[in-house]
Amino acid sequence: MKYRFTKKQKRMLCRILSAAAVFAAGIVLGRIDGLNVWISRSFFLLSYLIVGYDVLWDALRGIVRGQVFDENFLMAVASLGAIVISDYPEAAAVMLFYQVGELFQSVAVGKSRHSIASLTAIRPDVANLLTDGCAEKVDPEDVPAGSLIAVNPGERVPLDGVIVEGETSLDTSALTGESLPVEAKAGDAIVSGSINLTGAVTVRTTKEFGESTVSRILELVEDSVSRKSQPEAFITKFAKIYTPAVCALALALFAVPPVVIRLCGGGWEFSEWLRRALTFLVISCPCALVLSIPMTFFGGIGCASHNGILVKGSNYLETLARAGAVVFDKTGTLTEGRFAVTDVTVCGPMEEGDVLKYAAFAEAVSTHPVAAAIRAAYGAAPGKDDVRDIKEIAGRGVEATVLDRRVTVGRDSSPDRAKVGVTVAVTVDGETVGYITASDRVKDDSKAALDALRGLGVSDSYMLTGDRGDSARLVAEKTGVGSVRAELLPSDKVGELEKIIAGSSSPVIYAGDGINDAPSLARADVGVAMGALGSDAAIEAADVVIMDDDIKKVPLAVRIARKTMRIAKENIIFALGVKAVCLILGALGVAGMWIAIFADVGVMVLAVLNAARALRI
Repeated sequence: MKYRFTKKQKRMLCRILSAAAVFAAGIVLGRIDGLNVWISRSFFLLSYLIVGYDVLWDALRGIVRGQVFDENFLMAVASLGAIVISDYPEAAAVMLFYQVGELFQSVAVGKSRHSIASLTAIRPDVANLLTDGCAEKVDPEDVPAGSLIAVNPGERVPLDGVIVEGETSLDTSALTGESLPVEAKAGDAIVSGSINLTGAVTVRTTKEFGESTVSRILELVEDSVSRKSQPEAFITKFAKIYTPAVCALALALFAVPPVVIRLCGGGWEFSEWLRRALTFLVISCPCALVLSIPMTFFGGIGCASHNGILVKGSNYLETLARAGAVVFDKTGTLTEGRFAVTDVTVCGPMEEGDVLKYAAFAEAVSTHPVAAAIRAAYGAAPGKDDVRDIKEIAGRGVEATVLDRRVTVGRDSSPDRAKVGVTVAVTVDGETVGYITASDRVKDDSKAALDALRGLGVSDSYMLTGDRGDSARLVAEKTGVGSVRAELLPSDKVGELEKIIAGSSSPVIYAGDGINDAPSLARADVGVAMGALGSDAAIEAADVVIMDDDIKKVPLAVRIARKTMRIAKENIIFALGVKAVCLILGALGVAGMWIAIFADVGVMVLAVLNAARALRI
């Protein structure tokens, strides 16, 4: 969806175009010989009032309220002073170009807000509450947990819940940044904010609206703009001191030199020094810094949100940009967090598919994760009479009669197989026919993510996990993690993380799944919750929330943060450098009002345009 001008922006554009046309007419009339000078001046005054009446009004209201020293006051004083000394074209030009700069800034901020619009637009308007089989449209806030709601194709899911009837495809792009639809059927969890694409489903809600995913995300986004980074906090404090200081300097520039010159035997020359003081005021206006720096961080947060990365505040962007070490949880972060069959070894003449078949049928009713992995690998369920006499033997496995043959599936603890996962031996009529190994698979992108982080200078990497040392080291080898600390309880993880933080000269990132890693996420310099869609623990504990399970978004978040900080520093150096030079030239009388306009409006426009780069990565 493309950004469109708001009504206010359209009105301002019309005012600017109208004032520019009147201003151009004033210039043309001023060049006609013999024409009364007040005719052209009246056009300049009209142009000035068309484009600047609101600035004058805001300056007056600020004076009445005691909030004198802002950009409106500076613009009003400088432009009215120019009129007093008969510089009508300069007065109109100052106001005209100032409003052009304000429009640029408004559009740029609007675009950065628009990049978060897909997130803030996820709030559903109504829920179809089912009562006695009839659907009633109600406010989602009025639907209690445990209620049944209907979600029709094309509608946004209003509340978190579980599908009890129907199947569909869901568009979760506004939440995760993932464009591919997600298939969902009865028994699957469904989160608020996603869009139902294909089939009607009935959902039993699990949370009230205030605790739902969409509500928590909106709160997070709203809170994010209130947390300021160090550069933002600096600019806010800087402007409060800077503006009154330059007003005092401008007053001194107007009053002191004429007095000194008069005492030395010269004339008063107030008009020349008034011109210099007004030029000084226009140059000194801190709009470029005050507007562009917050907008840069807002743009960075918007860019991250567009990519399914929620940053709780610009201060976390600043910390993330300086990070030099990263700590990962293993299960669900570097690995998929669920068992899958990774190897089938056949003993004797039986085919691999037959070994899987006998094992899957024998494990037909088991709830063990390895049993589920074997059934998924085979992909077909047994017939009604294919399996009987199923018996689970605690700590050893399962026995069953499968296709009239006695089958046993039990744990194999051979040291060479234990290193790579969980291996079960499959016997048929007392003879071992094969071994099946299931393990928690490493995510396809884990190694690429670690490589990308090293490329960004985040060179120190660690893994903290509660799993066995052999399994953890195998994952570390596959992903390139530098250091492994295994068999840790959640409290142990925090202790190890404390040691890593104490030994690091730069901020430390902790990336975990947001549930059992909540203490570590909260303790890290920057806690990044992975795959946290719908996880209250993640949203509460983490500083950065990656809404899907894409580990590549950890280095992407670092890239966004570093680009944002680079742009902010560029704007600070550029704006202060140009203003310092122009202020000196203005005080010496070398720089006139047109140079002042560039130093104010031109620098602001360039800084805002540069800040807008933070919206894209």
